Amino acid sequence: MASAAEQLASNLNFSTFAKAEDLKKRLWFTLGALLVYRLGTYIPLPGLNPDAFAQAFQGQSGGILGLFNMFSGGAVERMAIFALGIMPYISASIIVQLMTSVVPALEQLKKEGEQGRKIINQYTRYGTVLLGAMQAYGIAIGLESGSGLVIDPGWFFRISTVISLLGGTMFLMWLGEQITSRGIGNGISLIIFAGIVAALPSALAGTLELGRTGALSTPLILAIIVMVVAVIALIVFVERAQRRLLIQYPKRQVGNRMFQGDTSHLPLKLNTSGVIPAIFASSLLLLPATLAGFANAATLPGWATAIVSALGHGQPLYMLFYGGMIAFFAFFYTAIVFNPKDTADNLKKHGGFIPGIRPGERTAEYIDFVLTRITVIGAIYLIFVCILPEILISQTGVPFYLGGTSLLIVVSVTLDTVAQIQGHLIAQQYEGLIKKSKLRGGKRGR
Repeated sequence: MASAAEQLASNLNFSTFAKAEDLKKRLWFTLGALLVYRLGTYIPLPGLNPDAFAQAFQGQSGGILGLFNMFSGGAVERMAIFALGIMPYISASIIVQLMTSVVPALEQLKKEGEQGRKIINQYTRYGTVLLGAMQAYGIAIGLESGSGLVIDPGWFFRISTVISLLGGTMFLMWLGEQITSRGIGNGISLIIFAGIVAALPSALAGTLELGRTGALSTPLILAIIVMVVAVIALIVFVERAQRRLLIQYPKRQVGNRMFQGDTSHLPLKLNTSGVIPAIFASSLLLLPATLAGFANAATLPGWATAIVSALGHGQPLYMLFYGGMIAFFAFFYTAIVFNPKDTADNLKKHGGFIPGIRPGERTAEYIDFVLTRITVIGAIYLIFVCILPEILISQTGVPFYLGGTSLLIVVSVTLDTVAQIQGHLIAQQYEGLIKKSKLRGGKRGR
């Protein structure tokens, strides 16, 4: 028998959405905030020669700059004030999560609930400022080293660049928090999502233009479209897939009343690590090519040139390292975000247990065993989704934005946003039912 929430979800329609005034306000706020973000990606840094930088960027678009340009919605290509994007905040968040597993004081804060979470978020903001300032200063030095990129090099340009880029990152961090609290869903994810989606039309147009000029055949374009649809379907299926562990709660007596035992489920996602392994693996593998691009090719030793060419897109060594790094980060990040021992302790504290498994240490071992098995499947899925588009990109010249990482982010954020909207609609229906029951109760009382 369907639960009350499932029955309400099946009754959701456009009339329900039309009555959800609070949800519509949240949607309009989210759209407005994302529009502000898109406008900021077109405001260039002061003191920069945009034409010279555009020419210099074309030679580096295949490296790590191309990846960051995708996440920033084209701001790196234009070297706008949002060129750093939200990446310093994401890096700081991951570093703080790593520290919570190593530093006992941070681990204790994590267990203190809402108050501890606020303190950890504050540490994350401090880390964002530090990382953003370092990256902004490095960008300023790099721009000055280029010929003709900066109109008036010097300390004034460096300071103005650091202030502009760091201010853009902090504004995006604040904007993401506002979208989370006053809009729909995770604001940080939606900002990255908006940047990728904004570039998809030009990527599709570039693919069709390659077909018009004969660089790509019509059957190949149709095959690419079918592959993209199949990959999207696979992402939707796996991202929604869960391994549910049955949890039972014994009978308990409160005062003179006896409460029956209850059953619940502990959901374990098939892909607990999300898109983080693909982002990390791409960044690390593109770093050698980017550094070599900034250096003079004539001055590089022979072994460095061989390594850079072997780690190029579509090369066997690149695919091997890419798949290995994705698998490593899938297990590594899953171990950070999910602690079987803490889960087992919480179950034991509330009287819950897995049937046939002794509470405590044995439960933690069993959860870890199940989590390891499903993480293997999740890692294989990530490797397949990320490497298959890479092969097509290297063989056919399809635009970079149709890669596996971008598809993962777009589909995952879309699923989360739809779930958030559905949750708001269900909450509104519950409120309507409660109000009706109160009115009926008042009339009966009279």
